[in-house]
Amino acid sequence: MEPQIVPLVRYVAFLRAINVGGHTVKMDALRLLFAELGLTQVETFIASGNVIFAAPVEAPALLEERIANHLQQALGYAVATFIRTSSELAALAAYTPFVPSEQAAPDASLYVAFLATPPAEAAAAKLLAARNPVDDFAIHDREVYWLCRARFSDSLFSGPRLEKTLGQLATVRNSTTVQKMAAKYAAP
Repeated sequence: MEPQIVPLVRYVAFLRAINVGGHTVKMDALRLLFAELGLTQVETFIASGNVIFAAPVEAPALLEERIANHLQQALGYAVATFIRTSSELAALAAYTPFVPSEQAAPDASLYVAFLATPPAEAAAAKLLAARNPVDDFAIHDREVYWLCRARFSDSLFSGPRLEKTLGQLATVRNSTTVQKMAAKYAAP
């Protein structure tokens, strides 16, 4: 009897509360924590909680829960975990929620907030109603795209306010980081 070959999927985990707010985790230690779960080909991308790995096909919500539980047990605090496949990463990096000239304007920055589930209709309406001359939002599936048209310090929004408005946890990355990750790790 031939051994069965289990197909692997490349995933990206976007972790909340890694190397912010006094929670410092070395990337080699983080890679080891993922390897302890039997995940393979583990890499990290910059020290802000972006972990790329391969695993057999698993429901993303179950994988998120398994990783989050292991990290909480090992690190002693909750680490919300948001999983995307490499093909999802490619699609969200290619998505253009705003007019490109607005995104490229001086002082403008585009951020991507990763969520576990798409926001409820009422929460989405509340966020979109909070648009202002500096901050604009677009919701696409489990991501919120946040265009800050000025310096971030001039923004009326923050990650915690975004979470409160949506009624769920999120982790935010600069779109430049997401683009670089997609170029390096996304499925063709």
